[in-house]
Amino acid sequence: MTMATTQKLPAGRCELGEGPYYDPQADTAWWFDIVGKTLFEHRFSAGETSEHALPRMASVVAGTDDGRQLLAMEDGLYLRDLADGALSLLAPLEADNSATRSNDGRVHPSGNLWIGTMGKRAEWQAGAIYWFDGADLRPLFRKITIPNSICFAPDGRTAYFADTAVNTIWRVGVDARTGLPSGEPEPFLHEKDLPLGGHFDGSVTDADGVLWNAAWGGGSVSGYTPNGQPVRTYELPAAQTSCPAFVGPGLDRLLVTTAWEGYDEAARASDPGSGFTYVIDGGFKGRPEPQFRLSTAT
Repeated sequence: MTMATTQKLPAGRCELGEGPYYDPQADTAWWFDIVGKTLFEHRFSAGETSEHALPRMASVVAGTDDGRQLLAMEDGLYLRDLADGALSLLAPLEADNSATRSNDGRVHPSGNLWIGTMGKRAEWQAGAIYWFDGADLRPLFRKITIPNSICFAPDGRTAYFADTAVNTIWRVGVDARTGLPSGEPEPFLHEKDLPLGGHFDGSVTDADGVLWNAAWGGGSVSGYTPNGQPVRTYELPAAQTSCPAFVGPGLDRLLVTTAWEGYDEAARASDPGSGFTYVIDGGFKGRPEPQFRLSTAT
């Protein structure tokens, strides 16, 4: 275990920090306070953070091939205009079920999206994981309670996902051209593989295919090789670490969101770093996130 050299970003404290994304061209990181319905924008060159109020909960942001952003929100997938923040609905996402919302998701190297849903109160098996190409939204896996750790091998041939409620990460073969599954999921990591305990939350893969997972309740980020062997664990000054993203010109730093969700006043006082957003200086071998491909969207 390594106590990470971390920088706390100058941003508000999130009840449920999640969904970080980094735009290398703008040297800007984006993430959410899901419960607080806020999109954060941190410009590294200026060292400044802006907060954008949202009309509903959102959990995933990605760049698009036309310069806008894709946002996964509690009732649909939207395009957001960077200039004025205007939202336009691209596709509904369980819009007929007010008990669920979006959660973890990520763009596959093909340019298509995997996006998870869950119950707003984490109801048992109320969620699912979907595939979206801009026009077609397909369910991939049903009866998921808390979908997390959605990420992909660099060659696009393997997908990972977790159900935090059962503390397992699975892997599944996928078509590198589309991101659609080509086989059945198999267990990849189990609770025993968490060095500091907690639950598997968000993950991202680096250029070598190492999966870096944020452990909710474990206050840490751990790396695992493609065959499941542990690489290194970094501790952070917040127990509820939630999701990582590579940042910086060399993509060699790791931004990690955290949360104080579920804490009473005493718990917040005992975990004063909770809810803040951190950057680990760890010499990572990151890679840029694919942009969402809008060519098939209407």
